[in-house]
Amino acid sequence: MLGARIAYSATLIAAAVFLSSCGGGGGVPRDSRAEWRDRAEAKCMASGKVRASPYVTQVSSVRGRSACGILAPLRVSAALGGRVRVSPPATIGCPMTAALDRWIHNSVQRAAMRQFRQPVVEIKQISSYSCRGRNGKTTGKLSEHSFGNALDIAGFKLADGRTITVVKGWWRGSRAEKAFLREAFAGACREFYTVLGPGSDRAHYNHFHVDLLVTNVTKSGKHYCRPQPKRGLFLAAEDDHPVSTASVKPIPFTGPPDSGPQMPAFTLGPAE
Repeated sequence: MLGARIAYSATLIAAAVFLSSCGGGGGVPRDSRAEWRDRAEAKCMASGKVRASPYVTQVSSVRGRSACGILAPLRVSAALGGRVRVSPPATIGCPMTAALDRWIHNSVQRAAMRQFRQPVVEIKQISSYSCRGRNGKTTGKLSEHSFGNALDIAGFKLADGRTITVVKGWWRGSRAEKAFLREAFAGACREFYTVLGPGSDRAHYNHFHVDLLVTNVTKSGKHYCRPQPKRGLFLAAEDDHPVSTASVKPIPFTGPPDSGPQMPAFTLGPAE
């Protein structure tokens, strides 16, 4: 066991060197790979917060141009132990996988039950890992998508089959749809370090961008969230009894609730 861990540590170091030294080009900004990225992945993988399941599987390391890549990428086809599909399946790192579970559990499902009296059963994502510059630019910094550290969420499907999209629901949806999206967005601002949505800029008119860029956390612990959620904003429930976001607090979360035999935690070893 110790020999396997030592061997894998050497593999991690070699992969990190490879990812850091890849040259830019072909429309991808030339950028460096910060050391905290690999440390965050390794810490998450060793913590047991994300467990192997039919819905979360480890795949071979992803290597792209410039500093793009994921040392221990996960293919996520569902969150919360399979109860919420991720469509299409996302390729992201361990920290994003854990944060996605927390967000859905703490905020998305609570908002759905508050507004629609039913849970979300599917998340519609339109971008996970993608080696590119921020907002598709060929100069400047790489996007967090380039490290499997971001997701773009375009819509949510409810248990009764209704789909709520960001592009329609944010500005032109029903009162309940607008309230649901704003509460989910406010919750994302607690769980993720960067959150961008409609009204932040032209690039995010149709989705929520969420990522875990640590440099966007201030010394006081504030996250970068645009547009800023309004404190105490009254939300419209289906029965027209408004509820204030001032009373919405996150639920402590350590992992998806058990619904069967305990799945093994990921080990710091090479993917099969």
